[in-house]
Amino acid sequence: MFGLKPDAALELPENYYVLDDYEKGIARWCDGCGDHAVLASVQKLCREEQLDPVKTVFVSGIGCSSRFPHYMNTYGFHGLHGRAFPVACGIKHRRPDLDVFVITGDGDCCSIGAGAWIHAIRYNVNLTVMLFNNEIYGLTKKQQSPTSRIGTVSNTTPRGSILPPLDPMQVTLGVANASFVAQTADWNPAHMHATIKAAHAHKGFSFVHILQRCPIFQPELVNELTSNRDNICYLKDDNGITVSEDIEKTFKHSAPHDPSDINGARQLAASEEKIYLGLFYQGKNKENYDDYGAHNLGVTVEEKTAMLNAEFDKYGI
Repeated sequence: MFGLKPDAALELPENYYVLDDYEKGIARWCDGCGDHAVLASVQKLCREEQLDPVKTVFVSGIGCSSRFPHYMNTYGFHGLHGRAFPVACGIKHRRPDLDVFVITGDGDCCSIGAGAWIHAIRYNVNLTVMLFNNEIYGLTKKQQSPTSRIGTVSNTTPRGSILPPLDPMQVTLGVANASFVAQTADWNPAHMHATIKAAHAHKGFSFVHILQRCPIFQPELVNELTSNRDNICYLKDDNGITVSEDIEKTFKHSAPHDPSDINGARQLAASEEKIYLGLFYQGKNKENYDDYGAHNLGVTVEEKTAMLNAEFDKYGI
């Protein structure tokens, strides 16, 4: 019809998901909170990649950011404080066909969850991990977090924090088998979206450190980060996080960096001169523990019982 040959047809997928298919409820974060921007970016990613909502899982711990699964119309698990990684690893081991995302905060991940976080990096399970870092405990109303800077005045440090902060980028890059480590900022949505998209495409533990605004409990820090363009430097490389020319022009400073150079990545993470946004490191040929753990997925209960009995028989007298 309309001049088309009889055998001509548009090939459309049986189901095409739109943003409404991923949206759920009204996010109960404060006005101006960076979490809103991350949520919008992730929902956009799901639509672009056409992720099936029933085969997509968001796992979180405890904190402001960890309410994230409630606002995604997918499967979700709002877990215990610091325990998002064990849950996510377990899901991915038994259901490797699922897209599994981990949402965690600086308190949830870097304090009580630190042990699970470090070993999840080493296992290199195929997860997309987003650490929201606003350098404060927001849900419990302004306590010092492991990433709070020296001098941070909070309800637990009324005279200012005296301990140097834990740096999530340096920690992740220092763990054996780290395979994807990137840093972005919620106030640059184009760069943040490109970063999360690259992380999702990577096979392995994709760690995205998101500098995140908390205008209620960290307004001075928000102003410092977002207003002073001298603080931020965009990492450029064809194999890194690429943005359009127009977005690139919004950065006052840029620097070349080869993301296959882990030693260079560690130097950038330790630098106090600038805050670098981009892909610090990517290793594409790292071992994935979930591949090892999935080798027996097709084994029946009877076969598993027989294998166990065979092992027990080795110790018979």
